[in-house]
Amino acid sequence: MAAFSAVFSLQAQFTVTIQAPADFKDQDAILYTLNGSKDIIFSKEQSKNNTWTFKYPKNYMGMMKVYFPGSNNTFNFISENKNVSVKLETQANKIKDIAYLDEANNAMSKMQEGSQKKEMILPALSQIKEYYKDNTDFGKALQTEIKRLSGGTEGIDAAQHPFIYYYNTNYAKFLAKESSKGASQEDIINFIDKSGDMLETSSLLRPLLVSYLNTGGNTNVSASVDKLLDRLKVETPRGQTVLSELIDIFDVYDMQEFKNKYLGLAKNLKCTITDRLASTLKSNANVEIGAVFPNYKFQSPVNTTAKTLHDIKADQKIIVFWSSTCSHCESELPQLLTKYNDLKGKNVQVIGLSLDTDKESYSKKISAFPWINDSELKGWNSSYSDTYNIHATPTYFILDANNKIISKPEHVGDVLEYFKLK
Repeated sequence: MAAFSAVFSLQAQFTVTIQAPADFKDQDAILYTLNGSKDIIFSKEQSKNNTWTFKYPKNYMGMMKVYFPGSNNTFNFISENKNVSVKLETQANKIKDIAYLDEANNAMSKMQEGSQKKEMILPALSQIKEYYKDNTDFGKALQTEIKRLSGGTEGIDAAQHPFIYYYNTNYAKFLAKESSKGASQEDIINFIDKSGDMLETSSLLRPLLVSYLNTGGNTNVSASVDKLLDRLKVETPRGQTVLSELIDIFDVYDMQEFKNKYLGLAKNLKCTITDRLASTLKSNANVEIGAVFPNYKFQSPVNTTAKTLHDIKADQKIIVFWSSTCSHCESELPQLLTKYNDLKGKNVQVIGLSLDTDKESYSKKISAFPWINDSELKGWNSSYSDTYNIHATPTYFILDANNKIISKPEHVGDVLEYFKLK
């Protein structure tokens, strides 16, 4: 039995090997797996001769991601429980191209390239075909290319590439433009209910749930969600993952009534809570009205000598999460700027935490902002999204002198209204 276990363990383990050019400066790389739409950190490795090797100790089929925190480079790939080998081409310390050297990722890359061509080129070729006879050389070539692009997963052996087959078959069935309108709510419920573990690791779950809600219509949201959760049994691991995803979806689309209802359901569950749902509950609890806003250790703050957010003394604080690439921030933050002196006169401090990735763009933008600014320069890979439940920019919080959350304005106009400056 011990020998059998050792053999099984050896078979279950695979490695992820990343190679980069000698001039790529990053030393650290972080490997993530996927649960629903949430990236889960597996491990962190350091470069050895510009090569990173991750040893994964158990079976895993699904999406993975490697993140280089030093340069904020990210790329995605798949695992089919076999060794993964990737070679990066970089320029100015940014990933320019990716060569997938293992069979599974090479096949997946070609499949996705074909899907893009199918979506963008196939309709045009079908129109052109009307103007050429089938027996001409060009007409025959058109027919061949149309047939090739029209193919689905026929060329993928389900036994040889189970994840690729699973992903492409179900994407084509439920999410592709030409087929998604034909899937009923019952079809989607049956799939989510009966699908194996690859659903959570495939990245299909969230778009499937959005499609499911759209199929039910805006007037039947609660009925649709209740029907789905009843079928899945909300206490099960899959039921909890789906509940967590739905809470986040309602947050993203500002459907506060439904978010509150299903967040309440999650809080009242009597079963053992999964890590996935626990993280959703925690990030929401962190930013409830009346909660103490979690402290934040500044990275490279501007316009302050304070070490942490709680070190800043003021009667009230406005926290704004923003980005230089955010169009709404572009229109809202100047309005905050025009009232900045009035806010200072009321002993209100403004603290901007940016989800930027480009240091130059961030630095240029904050040169016009006299308030306290800081950024991890990691975009949506920063700690902000999980700690403060940030799904969009700009997002505002108003804190009292003791760092308790006293208001969560939706727009800059609501912020100014709160301080009677509008």
